[in-house]
Amino acid sequence: MRIIVAGGDGFCGWPTALYLSEKGHEVTILDNMVRRKIDNELHSNSVTPIASLEERVEKWKELTGKEIKIYEGDLNHYDFLSLVFKNERPEAFVHFAEQRSAPYSMIDREHAVYTQQNNVLGNLNVLYAIKEFEPDCHLIKLGTMGEYGQPNIDIEEGYIEIEHKGRKDTLPFPKQPGSFYHLTKVHDTHNIMFACKIWGIRATDLNQGIVYGLNTEETKKDPALANRLDYDGVFGTALNRFLIQAAIGHDMTVYGSGGQTRAFLHIKDTVRCIEIAAENPADQGEFRVFNQFTESFSVQDLAEKTRDAAKELGIDANVANIENPRVENEDHYYNAVNTNLIDLGLEPHLLTQDVLKEILQEALEHKDRIIVDNVLPTVTWK
Repeated sequence: MRIIVAGGDGFCGWPTALYLSEKGHEVTILDNMVRRKIDNELHSNSVTPIASLEERVEKWKELTGKEIKIYEGDLNHYDFLSLVFKNERPEAFVHFAEQRSAPYSMIDREHAVYTQQNNVLGNLNVLYAIKEFEPDCHLIKLGTMGEYGQPNIDIEEGYIEIEHKGRKDTLPFPKQPGSFYHLTKVHDTHNIMFACKIWGIRATDLNQGIVYGLNTEETKKDPALANRLDYDGVFGTALNRFLIQAAIGHDMTVYGSGGQTRAFLHIKDTVRCIEIAAENPADQGEFRVFNQFTESFSVQDLAEKTRDAAKELGIDANVANIENPRVENEDHYYNAVNTNLIDLGLEPHLLTQDVLKEILQEALEHKDRIIVDNVLPTVTWK
């Protein structure tokens, strides 16, 4: 298939582009490189050294003989996006190209506005480009489990059957986003659902859990293909922060009680889920939702798992609870359904000690790149 991976230079997008290319698809990466610029803004970095996108695709072609095209530009520039659609005529559009950090969206008014504009308007442009140039193109959109929040009922896959005053209907599952970033994903969901209804677009919304892991089989082929490892208080996930804190002998800082529970999946499962969605497209006019995760853990669980993995490597890591900079429930019910992707063939990779030790060893190898001041939170919701 002809597949565009928007945001193909990022943590999820890069291994996805390589995986799809390895499987024989014609892959085009579209990216505005803003994630690299944000590193400069935040005075942060990836623990793993990252080659330029041009060097990455050149090495991939050298190793495999497979070409990945690059377009550098912004989804918010519709003339640019139109050119890409006209040139490449995509059969699937994988949309990773959004500002993905909740803390970044909560820094101040400017960052909240930027996140809303970049994410919501960029996605709206993609919908119009599909309508105008490739109406049969399947939109595979990265959503987030964070759209749902933590309701005191089981989280279904996108929809829920409601009985109210003697009548029944199947409705979108209620949304309780926890940041201005998560709100953009909710707005995207509504815009995509509406576009499918009025224009007959086909779309799959992948409500993804928090991604862990570092390498796929493709990124391990050469150091020039290495994936990002973010660890700071803005873009680093709780698990990544714990691993890097353990590597440098810092307390692993759990926000609040640590009872906050979220859905997770390995990066290898992320790329496989994209493949499953591409090979099993939504019907014309269908807006379907897959909950893309494999396991659920509390923040405290992650800290304790990291402590145990570190101990196996001879590291004495300590867990410390600190004041929570976020406004969120710290102890709550959490049970989400994730059967659709399993039914279509996903065979999950689970969070094992070996996975944690692999990332921890990578952090130890590049310990000199870790900026110690960045391992604590700097952004507050309050």
